[in-house]
Amino acid sequence: MRTSNPWRRAVTFMVVGCLAAVWGVTGCSSEENGYNPPGANARVGPVLIRYAHIAEPPNGPWETGDDAPFYVWLFNQGQSTGRLLGAETTVARSVDIVNADGAVRGPVALPSGKLVELEKGRAHLVLRDLRRQIRGGDYVWITLRFERVGEIALQVHSQIPTYVDDDATDAPGLTSPSPE
Repeated sequence: MRTSNPWRRAVTFMVVGCLAAVWGVTGCSSEENGYNPPGANARVGPVLIRYAHIAEPPNGPWETGDDAPFYVWLFNQGQSTGRLLGAETTVARSVDIVNADGAVRGPVALPSGKLVELEKGRAHLVLRDLRRQIRGGDYVWITLRFERVGEIALQVHSQIPTYVDDDATDAPGLTSPSPE
């Protein structure tokens, strides 16, 4: 006959409680209006890659020949500074790392233990001279190259637009705003 251990019950209760709390905090719900962050997430060596996505097309899809911003957050968990050397994709002639003002710059330093946000208003990547149209919600492959840790290919999407053009009806990729 096995007797119940009060410590085991206490630990089990705490673990189940913590899992329930995490489940609630991470948004595991069926609400339609829940926050859905854009982007692909991955890891290469000690570098965490978060929210990798092509910026939302401003007025319809990105067209052939356009330059499309590519945003990503990088967190280096390694012991020493790393660097993002560049990127490539088959959907654009090239991918440049640029400053906030759009001027081409060199590699991006990834200090140990620091979040580096490559996004609008900061250094980020730009897909130059698109070879095809990219609509909001489309997926493309982009390979990021890092110093020492190598490269990783990510399937990223073009952020789905949240605007509505008054002249557009039933246009693919457009989402109607919530009624007020």
